[in-house]
Amino acid sequence: MELQLKDSCVVVVGGASGIGMACVEAFVCEGARVAVWDISADVEFVTEQGAVAGRTVDIADESAVLSAVEATETQIGPIQHLVHAAAIGSGKLGFPFTSLQPSDWARVLQVNVSGMVNVAHAISPGMVERGAGTMVFVASVAGQIGSPTDPPYSASKAANINFAQVIAKDLAASGVRVNTVCPGMVKTPLNQSVWESWNERQAPEQQLGYDEWAEQKIQQLVPLGRWQQPADVADMIVFLSSTRASQVTGQTINVDGGYVMHS
Repeated sequence: MELQLKDSCVVVVGGASGIGMACVEAFVCEGARVAVWDISADVEFVTEQGAVAGRTVDIADESAVLSAVEATETQIGPIQHLVHAAAIGSGKLGFPFTSLQPSDWARVLQVNVSGMVNVAHAISPGMVERGAGTMVFVASVAGQIGSPTDPPYSASKAANINFAQVIAKDLAASGVRVNTVCPGMVKTPLNQSVWESWNERQAPEQQLGYDEWAEQKIQQLVPLGRWQQPADVADMIVFLSSTRASQVTGQTINVDGGYVMHS
């Protein structure tokens, strides 16, 4: 299937690991020019398919995001496609929510919500001016089911879904499409941090290794009974960014093995 992404200019926010990295590799395979924005990105970021432009960006800093847009467009051209995959968790097990303090919410909301706002504000004017563009925001099934594991993260993902719908409505008349993709159980550093925070609170005889813990959760919660891979999520994101999805906007699409259906 021809996706017509060759030579298009793509920014992947949070592209140095996990789902973001899988997106970088998938777009490079389609022949796109890709820039990685990440809190830990180097000047040159190397994927399995080759080197791409990289820029260290704290998306919670509005001025840093605006500078990144200018530098990126100078380097690879006008930004045609955005993938926003940057997010953090609280690093603590939040069940019940009172086990956290209000102070545990601040940085999560700053990065996951305000960061999304900063990026959308910085990138959308150029797309509107050109009358074309796509944005795909990576949220989570946790934003749909009120997951108690990490309430700040869960709430921020719900905000991502909602704000993406707002953006989609606002920008549709300008030819800009905006969608959200919600992964389920994916092996990423963020997922492993959830296990670590859970394990720390268990009695020694009840602690589990990461793989054992995850396998139990998958069998309990995922009807297809297997991990979703970063590449599975990236494939959906690349499709939504392509001309093959030209009539798709304002949608929240789950790549979750049936997790939300099961819930």
